[in-house]
Amino acid sequence: MDRSGEPRAYIGSFTSAGGRGITTAAVDPKTGALTALSVTAAEDPSYLALAPSAGVLYAVNETERGAVSAFRTTGAGLAPLGAAVRVGGSGPTHLSLTGRRLLTANYTSGSVSSLPLAADGAPAGPSHVLSHQGSGPDADRQEGPHAHQVLPDPTGRWVLSVDLGTDSVRVCALDPATGELRVHTETAMRAGTGPRHLAFHPEGEVAYVLHELEPQVTACRWNAASGRLEPVGEVPVASGGASAAVRAYPSAVVASPDGRFVWAAVRGADTIATLSLADEPGRPRLTAAVGCGGDWPRDLAVDPSGTRLYAANERSGDVTWFDVDPLTGQPHRAGSLAVPAASCVVLG
Repeated sequence: MDRSGEPRAYIGSFTSAGGRGITTAAVDPKTGALTALSVTAAEDPSYLALAPSAGVLYAVNETERGAVSAFRTTGAGLAPLGAAVRVGGSGPTHLSLTGRRLLTANYTSGSVSSLPLAADGAPAGPSHVLSHQGSGPDADRQEGPHAHQVLPDPTGRWVLSVDLGTDSVRVCALDPATGELRVHTETAMRAGTGPRHLAFHPEGEVAYVLHELEPQVTACRWNAASGRLEPVGEVPVASGGASAAVRAYPSAVVASPDGRFVWAAVRGADTIATLSLADEPGRPRLTAAVGCGGDWPRDLAVDPSGTRLYAANERSGDVTWFDVDPLTGQPHRAGSLAVPAASCVVLG
């Protein structure tokens, strides 16, 4: 919900591909339906992060020069909170908040930036940029590091960065005073799988790492006391019935608030995979794969009740919402909102 108490959705887009910026939409609390309220200009705001208590929305500007923009949330839209700020890396694809810091994963430069936040929530230039090192076997996609996601663990003690180019997840310590990031451990994923994003189980002891270069999720045990991530098994997120001529490129992974399901968006196949956690959190099973309602699902969001799922379909230019079956976790399409070049959807 925004500061007025009304539920809102914020939708990022690629302006370089015909998107309009950031769309603010009302969310019907009974049906989950989206109604567009306004559009706010921003340059390639491909990923968003919301600080509800501060009433501030942050967006990466996924460009070669790399920047972040901040906006004050209002009842009907967004108001810019200062000018865009350079992040010290190129092609930022993800951002998250921890304490009084904004973190960005800079895909093109293969780095992670730590930016301080002022009392009003406005970001300043980076206090530290951590450059990743390494490569992978895919010469086209893994010629060097490509940080694709950065986020705090559920305790807020650690910062995890997921790197598609190095087939690894780095666990970092963040100095709250200086913003410096220091690599604590690095967990190797299977070579050539291209880890892209991860999501934590609500209980905080398991993480699900989604791979872009192979349609797989790796379940990992997470030890917050030692800051260690341990892979324990893989599960596919694309059904064997998919056409062999269509390569699958998984993009986003989310866990249900009640800890019973994990969903993964799969581009190419244009599906949403449902993984059941009925056996145990560390042993997900693929139980269904349904159409995403459009083309090239880049992002997923689940509402706080776990009863609805939203997919940002980039190439078809829409956000589609689904009702979630409470017994099986399978999504059922309920409607869509046209948003050209949609890249991300955040509920708040």
